[in-house]
Amino acid sequence: MGRLTGKVAVITGASGGIGGAAAADMLAQGAQLMLAGRDLARLEAVRDRIGGGDAVRLHVGNPAHETDVIRLYQETVAAFGGVDIVFANAGAEGRIAPLTELSVEEFDEVQLVNIRGTWLAIKHAAPLLVARGGGSIICTSSVAGSVGVAGLSAYAASKHGINGLVKVAALELATARVRVNAVAPAPIDNAMMESIEKQASPDDPSLARSSFSGLIAMGRYGTNEEVAGLVTFLASDESRYCTGGVYPVDGGFLAA
Repeated sequence: MGRLTGKVAVITGASGGIGGAAAADMLAQGAQLMLAGRDLARLEAVRDRIGGGDAVRLHVGNPAHETDVIRLYQETVAAFGGVDIVFANAGAEGRIAPLTELSVEEFDEVQLVNIRGTWLAIKHAAPLLVARGGGSIICTSSVAGSVGVAGLSAYAASKHGINGLVKVAALELATARVRVNAVAPAPIDNAMMESIEKQASPDDPSLARSSFSGLIAMGRYGTNEEVAGLVTFLASDESRYCTGGVYPVDGGFLAA
């Protein structure tokens, strides 16, 4: 038996690198999955890659729209009978620029996806997890939720906000045996970091990659799978005494 056998997991942002890796790991550990994202073709590509048959279902919707989030959980309950685990992973990096150059619309777009999307995921999952006698919610934060990063004002603000949401939700839901935690990755070798590198150094993105890598004690980017392993641990009963935590998976980035 796997660590998540008999559990039903919802993953938002499931078509991204971390979301897809978490889906593969949770499926391998026995979970049934509802994979949520905005693009059906990308979700189908994840499903085709990880397999799982009827144990993997897809939902297309916007994580910042409450009606879509409500529908996501309705579809999950209809397919699998309930929800035990939520990985609130949907996120956006936004435009990389000095804060004085960002428009209100650019700033708000990142907050909508990252802050409102995470809040909605927790809000509408909580009653379902309570009904199952408890469960686990894991949110994707970032090392930028603990430190400032020049050029990433919208993103950093949103990740600091996610850390606050996690702590409040953990306090409010603890007596119902619903645990709420966050993972805080350093730069991870995936499409989001490629976007940040290209924006930070359009003429030579490798310069940005070298600069970011130099901030990490291990001297390298992490992998999607390294984040996914921590997510699965927090989803499992092995972490049953862990709640309200923000857990770095950062190669020593925050140790300095």
